[in-house]
Amino acid sequence: MFRNVAELIEITEKENISISEVMIRQEVEVSGRSREAIMKQMEQNLDVMERAVERGIKEQVKSISGLTGGDAILLQKYIEKGNTLAGTTLLDAVSKAVATNEVNAAMGTICATPTAGASGVVPGTLFGLKHRLKPTREQMVRYLFTSGAFGFVVANNASISGAAGGCQAEVGSATGMAAAAIVELAGGTPQQSATAMAIALKNMLGLVCDPVAGLVEVPCVKRNAIGASTAIVAADMALAGIESRIPCDEVIDAMYKIGQTMPTALKETAQGGLAATETGRKLAAKIFGAQNN
Repeated sequence: MFRNVAELIEITEKENISISEVMIRQEVEVSGRSREAIMKQMEQNLDVMERAVERGIKEQVKSISGLTGGDAILLQKYIEKGNTLAGTTLLDAVSKAVATNEVNAAMGTICATPTAGASGVVPGTLFGLKHRLKPTREQMVRYLFTSGAFGFVVANNASISGAAGGCQAEVGSATGMAAAAIVELAGGTPQQSATAMAIALKNMLGLVCDPVAGLVEVPCVKRNAIGASTAIVAADMALAGIESRIPCDEVIDAMYKIGQTMPTALKETAQGGLAATETGRKLAAKIFGAQNN
């Protein structure tokens, strides 16, 4: 088993295998289940993600609170006009990240990656890049194993909980996971995947968890959107040969330490940040009553 990114990369280089393969083998060893069963389960997760993406970009999904819904469709319509600034591929990924989180906010079925609040980044980037990279179904499943390998490291060495480490631990981790997986899908090396993870996570350090009205909607949905875009850019940087001056494991450790020193008001309590703004408090009062004002 690997405990950190350095050990993960060492295994890939020693055995000349991909990150996804390392993760698959580890799952077989730890669970005692067959390779076929593990691959089938991950493909089922992929199916759940795909259904959430398709629902979010085709239906007017609205949350019960009314705070979120319909933005994924707005982005799709904007893309169709053909006059975007960021480009079709990146915005398609963004829209599909938003779609997933809008489905989550509407109490739909999603796959936590690594949490429900950060569930849009990994599938958003995967399905957003599908037309560009044209992966096989197995490659798409492996994408999830690669992202899972980095999520495994974060969960065991830092945190994937907004209540424990702020949104850097949720959307930040998801962004790094997606960046690493994109690199492998695009044909990059394991070391480039680690670099992409480091670059992505470095740019999410200090991100607070401040959900308006305590709901996983505002600003969570839009943070997944930006996370998806950051993941793609970080992957491109790594594939270009750009290196992270701070090793991936040290970036993860820095994230953990930042989370430890972050004020409680900024860790999912809805007592600070955007939740504590005048508008944030008014929205909470409107949804739950004046006692939350």
